[in-house]
Amino acid sequence: MLAGLLRTQGYQLRLLDCLDVHDSRLQAIPGMKPATRRAFGTGKFYRTQVPQPSSLQQFERPYYRFGITPEMFRERLLEGAKPDAVLITSTMTYWYPGVQESIRLVKEHFSDVPLVLGGIYATLCPEHATRNSGADHILPGPGETQILKLLEKLTGYSSEKPSHNVELDTSPWPAFDLLPHLNYICTLTSRGCPLRCPYCASTQLYPQFTRRDPNQVVDELEYWHKVHSIVNVAFYDDALLLDARKHILTLLAEVRRRELPLQFHTPNGVHISGLNAEVCEALFLAGFKTVRLGMETGDDERQQQLGGKVKPGAFSTAISNLARAGFQPEQIGVYLLCGLPGQKPNEVAHSIRMVRDHGARPYLAEYSPIPKTRLWPEALSCSPFDLAGEPLYHNNSLLPCRSDDFGLEELQWLKQLCRG
Repeated sequence: MLAGLLRTQGYQLRLLDCLDVHDSRLQAIPGMKPATRRAFGTGKFYRTQVPQPSSLQQFERPYYRFGITPEMFRERLLEGAKPDAVLITSTMTYWYPGVQESIRLVKEHFSDVPLVLGGIYATLCPEHATRNSGADHILPGPGETQILKLLEKLTGYSSEKPSHNVELDTSPWPAFDLLPHLNYICTLTSRGCPLRCPYCASTQLYPQFTRRDPNQVVDELEYWHKVHSIVNVAFYDDALLLDARKHILTLLAEVRRRELPLQFHTPNGVHISGLNAEVCEALFLAGFKTVRLGMETGDDERQQQLGGKVKPGAFSTAISNLARAGFQPEQIGVYLLCGLPGQKPNEVAHSIRMVRDHGARPYLAEYSPIPKTRLWPEALSCSPFDLAGEPLYHNNSLLPCRSDDFGLEELQWLKQLCRG
């Protein structure tokens, strides 16, 4: 999205994708775990086992670098002209060692080039990023209003358009075409979420809930389909189904009116309360192929603690509506939170069986403690790890809030229960 914005301002851009799965040279690297591509463009990334950081030495499990090798990174870095600035994004807080390594490699070759770090890690752990990343500038939060001002200061280049008040409907489309191989796109029809789930960082990443005009979203989808032959589209909204008549139903009606042969997916999960009969039928007719539901838990008491989004009976009604609309069981997945502070394995097992009894597939979403969320203080008090000092311990696969009766052995049991 930032690349799309900068391009319209006159900047020349080059994208280095560290997670590239299309470089055939990766297959011949000793020790490289292969990438797999499944239907709709999903799958695993290439990965290489690397030494564990010192803080993870206690865990008897492999530690991987995902994507291209440092040697390939250097090679691609030096392919073009020397840049005026380098922008690096970050995702999970516990992936920051990869951010550190990328920054170190850039600095080896372009020591005098300003390096700007943004993204999720930079937003949720700005103090840690400032101390440890090696970046010259940290930009927490949405970057559009900040990046133009900063680059003008760093490069001396003044763009013609104002560097403030950038709105979703006036922002250029993401520059997905900078990727050498494009077989699907991700899209946001909104930013933020009006709900305040205690485990979620949405309001920190995007403090305000804003939405795009549905017709403009369809304009973008039509462009990617007609110009780049894109078929698969993944929605990453946090509240896609909210106020459906004014938003998603309008959007999908326009998709059908233009007869766009697209296949849609919701890997970020949708709210169960929004899956009434009308919405489910619209999703099916517009071409949704995989639907993921944010169930969280089948325990009513826990559900209330998490905000009470799923009322008693709502899950059964949603599954029935999806089935009547035409969705098959294998198209429906349900996310269940696992490893919450104070949670017992039997609560998760009950939720898994509940989902399976309804014919859907359960997916465990292991809890990752996120700084500044409402559940963060409770996570700090019960976790055996230094969550505040070391973001590596936010890694959900470690079960950060484990207890004597809920450890990795119980987690493996629950995973097996999911598989049936």
